[in-house]
Amino acid sequence: MTIYSTFGILGIIRKVSVILLAILLALSYQAIKPPPPKICGSSGGPPVTSSRIKLRDGRNLSYIETGVPKDKVLHKIIFLHGLDSCKYNSFPISQEVMDEFGIYMASFDRAGYGESDPDPNRSVKSNAQDVEELADELDLGSKFFVIGYSMGGAFAWGCLKYFPHRLAGAALVAPVSNYWWPNFPSNLTKDVFSQEIVRDQWAYRVAHYAPWLTYWWNTQKWFPSSSLLAPHSDIFSTQDRDILPKLAGRIHNKEQARQQGEFGSLHCDMNIGFGSWEFDPMDLQNPFSNSEGSVHLWHGTEDRMVPVYLSRYISQKLAWVQYHELQNTGHMFPLADGWSDPIFKALVTGNQ
Repeated sequence: MTIYSTFGILGIIRKVSVILLAILLALSYQAIKPPPPKICGSSGGPPVTSSRIKLRDGRNLSYIETGVPKDKVLHKIIFLHGLDSCKYNSFPISQEVMDEFGIYMASFDRAGYGESDPDPNRSVKSNAQDVEELADELDLGSKFFVIGYSMGGAFAWGCLKYFPHRLAGAALVAPVSNYWWPNFPSNLTKDVFSQEIVRDQWAYRVAHYAPWLTYWWNTQKWFPSSSLLAPHSDIFSTQDRDILPKLAGRIHNKEQARQQGEFGSLHCDMNIGFGSWEFDPMDLQNPFSNSEGSVHLWHGTEDRMVPVYLSRYISQKLAWVQYHELQNTGHMFPLADGWSDPIFKALVTGNQ
C-alpha cells in the first residue's frame, strides 16, 4: 500500500468520524430539547374550559373562584398549588369556616400548568407578579392573603419579597426549601440532603447545576428520575398512604396539570425551585412589624417529600414567622378531613 493510499484512508476515516460526531450531537440535542408546549386554545392544543385573564406579557392565566358571595366577603385569599398539580387542588375548607370568616378564594394554574400559558422566562419573581396581577384583575383590593402549598409554598416567599405591602397575611404549608439557599448551614443541608432518596438527590443536582438537562433526565428510561414526578412508595408517610385513596377522584386533575407538556410545568418548577434564587428567604424582614398581619409556616414531622428540618431552621432564623410543626403528619396532611380549617382560621385571624 502506498503512502498516498494510506493518507486517503485516513482522510475517509476523519470524514466519517466527523459525520458520526455530527449525527451523535444532533441526536443528543433532540434528546435534551423539550418538545414545544401544546398551548390551550391553539390548534391541536387542549380546550379552554375555565375563566382566564390576560397578563402583562400577553399570557393567559386560568383561575377558579370559590367561597361566600361577593357581598359577604371579609377575607380574600389566593392559593398557589404545588408541583404536578393545578387550580382544582386547593385545600378543602368547611362551609362552616367559610361562612363564619367570610372567606373567598381564587385558585389559579401557575404558568405552564392546566390552562395557563407557559412562561419561558418564568422565575420566582415572575410567579409573584402573576399573583399580584391576578389580584388586580379580580379586584381583590389593596390587601389579600396568600396560601402556598409544597412548591407553591416556595413561591409564596416571592410574594413576601416582591409585594409585601399588598399582603394581609401568608401561609406556607409544607413549603419546598432550596438546599442551595446561602443562609442554610452547610452541615445541615448536607445531612438533610443525604436523607433524600438517591434518585431525588440526582434530580435536584441536575435542576440546580444543569437545568438544560432536566427534561432529558426526567424522561429518559435508563435510570430512575425524580420520585416526585413518578411517585415512589418510599416518599409517602403512613398518613399520606391513608389519604391517597381519598384522592382517587383527582387523577383527572393531574392529567390536566400536565396537558400542555411536562417541561413548561413540572420541569420548570424544579429548575426554579432548586435553581439559583434572586434572594434568600432568610434575609427577609418582617412585613407585619405593626402586627397588621401574620405569616404562618406549617410542616409535618413525617413529611418524606419535603423534609421538615429546613422549615424548622427557617422558623428559628425568622422569629416573626408563626411556626406550626405537626406531629405524625405527612406531606398531604391538609387534605385529610378537618386538617385545613385550622390553616384558614390562623391565617385570617393572625392567631396561633
